[in-house]
Amino acid sequence: MPDDLRAAEPYVPPFPVRHEKTPSLREMLRIARRNYLAVWPRGAFNHDVMFRRLLFRDLVICNSPETVAEAFVAQHEQFQRKSPQHRHALAPLLGDGLFVSDGTLWRERRRVVAPVTHATRLAELAPAITEAAAQRAAAWRRHPPDQPLDVLGEMGRLTAEIICRTIFGRALGTDAAAEVVGAFAEYQDLVDQTDLLSLAGLPDWLPRPRGRRIRAAVARIHAVVDRLIAEILDGGGAEASLIRAMAEAKVPGTERPMDRRAFRNEAIVLFMAGHETTANVLAWALFILSQDFRSAARLSGELAQVLAGRAAKFEDLPDLPFARAVIEETMRLYPPVPLLSREAIAPGTIAGREVKKGTIVLVAPWLLHRRPKLWDQPDAFVPDRFMPGAPKPSRRAYVPFSVGPRVCTGQHLGTAEAVICLATLFQAVELRLAPGAEVMPVARLTLRPGEALPMLLRPRR
Repeated sequence: MPDDLRAAEPYVPPFPVRHEKTPSLREMLRIARRNYLAVWPRGAFNHDVMFRRLLFRDLVICNSPETVAEAFVAQHEQFQRKSPQHRHALAPLLGDGLFVSDGTLWRERRRVVAPVTHATRLAELAPAITEAAAQRAAAWRRHPPDQPLDVLGEMGRLTAEIICRTIFGRALGTDAAAEVVGAFAEYQDLVDQTDLLSLAGLPDWLPRPRGRRIRAAVARIHAVVDRLIAEILDGGGAEASLIRAMAEAKVPGTERPMDRRAFRNEAIVLFMAGHETTANVLAWALFILSQDFRSAARLSGELAQVLAGRAAKFEDLPDLPFARAVIEETMRLYPPVPLLSREAIAPGTIAGREVKKGTIVLVAPWLLHRRPKLWDQPDAFVPDRFMPGAPKPSRRAYVPFSVGPRVCTGQHLGTAEAVICLATLFQAVELRLAPGAEVMPVARLTLRPGEALPMLLRPRR
């Protein structure tokens, strides 16, 4: 196809092969251990709701705005608990943090944590984002153009530095930042997300096997975070930080703050939410722009007009609608957490059918965001869907930050961070995928473009 005709078609980024029919149970479990995005057959993208049984567990997969609202909004109380698979995958690292807690504990913690990442604090936190992004852009301009750079790893280090500046009020040392990022990547690679013991109906209290390497990765992360929290809480300084803000808040109904273990658990939740997911979105956006020349040129024009070479700031966000649209469309195609799961702690009803206690209730943004009934050209990269004046997607059709009472408290901060970093980095260098590199989405705890993203960088004039 001639280049001029190819350019007229929207770019379709990579996605796993879709089976024509549902794989056998044995094959499904084998695929899920490697990449659970690949278990969905082609027909799964077209259903409003699916009722299945896997081993000894009933499953309900909600795949329409109506069923998503039924499960995660209207019946939040019945379906508020995270699934056993997610709880057992994350509990070794997060303890009773917000991602895995429920009931009274979850409500108390959320009332302490939510205000510290509220949208009203963006102006206060944004300078740390701009500073870190500008430093990374300067380093990228100095990078030898013939040496591939792992952009996924780079985004992990950048967002780790940003989240450490905002959570802890200071930049984490280079070695410590690398240790946390490396330990979390190792943890994600090793953790068992299929949890066959839960699917077999065995009780939660039965210990799950955890290898020595998982325990070592957790210990490395806990040690770094414990040390930084102690420096803030025991150091007597008044430096602004999210930990300091949480320390000044009281547990609802008491006059006391959270204990040290709770601080650590919630700090790691914030770290994981603000580091891993944002890093993946940025890596995906930079990869897509390296392949979609039309969108890249359009973004370059917007940045030249608004920024004229300087780093993006919080005040620039209203003037960068296309940069934001690129981020939002990237999160549609590659939602940071592609599977949201709950366990019914009481009976409920979805699509007119009874849902028994113990049923696993799923919302899969990976399916919902690519459903042909909801999105035109669902697999194509079309940022114009999110430009000002475009028809807004159905309220429950786009859920990159989850939905309902458990929606991510840092969604506005995360989006602003991604836009500021994308604008600053993309303006500094031109990126091209390294020769021979292959990119394919892989989902474990989060959705990543493989294990690395080698790219060549060339400074823009």
